[in-house]
Amino acid sequence: MRPLPESPSAPSSSSPRPNTAFRLLRGQLSPAEFAASVRRAAREIGEQVSCDARYIGRVESGAIRCPNYAYERVFRHMFPGRALTDLGFTPREAVRGRPVGPAAVPAPRPEPLPRPESVSHPEPLPRPEPEPRAPADIDIFEESELLRRAFMAGGAAAAADAVRTSRRAGQAEAAAVEEAVRRIRLLDDRHGADSLYVHTARPLSAAYALLDAGGYGRSVVERLYAGAGELAISVGWLAHDSGRLTDARSHYAEALATARVTGDPALEAHAFCNTAFLARDAGRPREAVRAAQAAQRAARRLASPRLLSLIALREAGGRAWLADRGGCERALLRAQALFGRGPCDDDPEWMTFFGEAELEGLEAQCWSALGDWGRAAEHARRAVSLQKPHFTRNIALFTTELASDLVADGEPEAAAAAADRALGLLNQVTSSRIRRMLEDTARLLRPHGRNASVADFLARYQQAARESPV
Repeated sequence: MRPLPESPSAPSSSSPRPNTAFRLLRGQLSPAEFAASVRRAAREIGEQVSCDARYIGRVESGAIRCPNYAYERVFRHMFPGRALTDLGFTPREAVRGRPVGPAAVPAPRPEPLPRPESVSHPEPLPRPEPEPRAPADIDIFEESELLRRAFMAGGAAAAADAVRTSRRAGQAEAAAVEEAVRRIRLLDDRHGADSLYVHTARPLSAAYALLDAGGYGRSVVERLYAGAGELAISVGWLAHDSGRLTDARSHYAEALATARVTGDPALEAHAFCNTAFLARDAGRPREAVRAAQAAQRAARRLASPRLLSLIALREAGGRAWLADRGGCERALLRAQALFGRGPCDDDPEWMTFFGEAELEGLEAQCWSALGDWGRAAEHARRAVSLQKPHFTRNIALFTTELASDLVADGEPEAAAAAADRALGLLNQVTSSRIRRMLEDTARLLRPHGRNASVADFLARYQQAARESPV
């Protein structure tokens, strides 16, 4: 078995050519020291890469002919003005389109882990109607297709091999699951959930099949459980963002059960945090508050103020929808104070999206729920301006939020301008949640159709809706 590849290309059947240019860049540093400098550079630009001495060795040996996009951004930051070829890599165009290996037969998935009684909910979340679908002709870029093939083939192949041969899974297989999670998150940040969700059944089944295969050491099983739980949450988020709320709830419950089986407070906090967000979007604000409070209890065992800040924002969102202005404001103040303590090494890897832009965007949603449209628009505007360019989905989300707040605040012309920008971003992002928000904004703008700017937006929106219906 092998881990998921670090690049979108498969290794050549011939012997790889050593990357001497990259070796020279390392200089007198050991591979481990150079890997540490790569990780530091990644944090400087908000990236998360799991670079270690082994990765550096694979690059220098030529096994990795072209890095993935996250590593490319880090290397460009470390060596400004240098192209990939200057670093000794093969041009991406030369390695695209190569097969990543034969399609693996999906491995059988074990019975789901038992759902703890403490997280059961007597009233089910509503099933969305109708089930959303991604536009058939949506452009998701070559990079997403290559990355998707990589984690699908790698993860499923690892699991299938483990089940077929009864061979013990090891560190490589655990790394495969972890890399699948990272790749899903990268694709979601850029392109949204709709086009990805249908492709995640195989890697998720693969992760749990690895667990079912058994027979490995404690350190491996801990990584596999944590990786499978994080993968379930990632798949649950894709279901959530694409409007499949019932599916999302099931995936989050599976992750929570996994956390409880292994006593993993980080995974438990993450699962409850996402459950709180889901409950708010499903119109169950009391459940959102309870889930956020449960996430806080789990997160207190960790040393991450940023995680507690995000969870406080989840609580604030639930309280806003309960019209509990005082409780919402207290939770917002707590979130801001915790955020102000800054990042630390104990922040979970999945929180790379949580920066100042996300803080502003989630606060905007709270003020919007409380009916303070002007204040909501102010924070949404900041969220858009502060968001890093590669978080395309969040830029589209916060721009749509801004348009919604502006039209509610009696500024239809400004709302139409923001909505038009969001509409342009939906050429790159497939998110049913964002599309439905934009649809609501367009509906609220129709009474203002005599305004030329509003009329222009509505015409473009209607044309886009005909070409790519929600």
